[in-house]
Amino acid sequence: MSHQTVNSALAPLFGEPRVSSALTSQLLAGEVLTVLEERGSWLRVRGPDAYEGWTHVGYLAPTRGDESTWHVSLGCVVRAASGVKPLPLGARFAPECEVLTGAWLPVGALAEHFPADGQAVVDTARRYFAGTSYCWAGITPWGVDCSGLVQRCYALHGVALPRDAWQQAEATQCASVDLHAPHAAGDLLFFSDREDRRITHVGLATGEGGMVHSALRRGGVVEERPDYLAAEYVGAAKSKLR
Repeated sequence: MSHQTVNSALAPLFGEPRVSSALTSQLLAGEVLTVLEERGSWLRVRGPDAYEGWTHVGYLAPTRGDESTWHVSLGCVVRAASGVKPLPLGARFAPECEVLTGAWLPVGALAEHFPADGQAVVDTARRYFAGTSYCWAGITPWGVDCSGLVQRCYALHGVALPRDAWQQAEATQCASVDLHAPHAAGDLLFFSDREDRRITHVGLATGEGGMVHSALRRGGVVEERPDYLAAEYVGAAKSKLR
């Protein structure tokens, strides 16, 4: 199998090899993708989180092999060989790029800046995603959906979670089915608006009876008590960082 690296700030991931098909997720600059299939200028790829879909070669570049050492954007603008490029939270850029504005970290400083602690995950959601608009398939402060928020916040703190809310529920262990139980900061709260109760929504418990989540009915990321979703509540999973 061959590999490609995301060269644009964000690359869309589609369900089918055409730009008018459904958007399923996004890929961050600097992520190395495994190419599974080629159809003309379209590639079916697998991202670092094992999520698969189609993207166009225009968003990609040949893999260099040193991407794991690249710097990490906290929301910065860099000058690369291809020109000036704004980068969202979590995107990676090569060391030879010039940072023009904004914050970033060398990859070796991630663990210190984003410690392995459930409260720290919640603080990251509050700091970097507060007020972010809801965007189906989004994964950044430029626009994010519910599972994208949870996945990206946990990823910054060194924990890999699957992409979709139902996958996150399957990958964790249910700890409580009582919405008003004393959930710890960073616990995952799962909800469903389907008759079969398949998970359709996820949020981060704040440890104070609240939840940070990205909800279409709220227009984006908010922190609030989840009581209004009591009828849709399915259960909670303990934070993977405690």
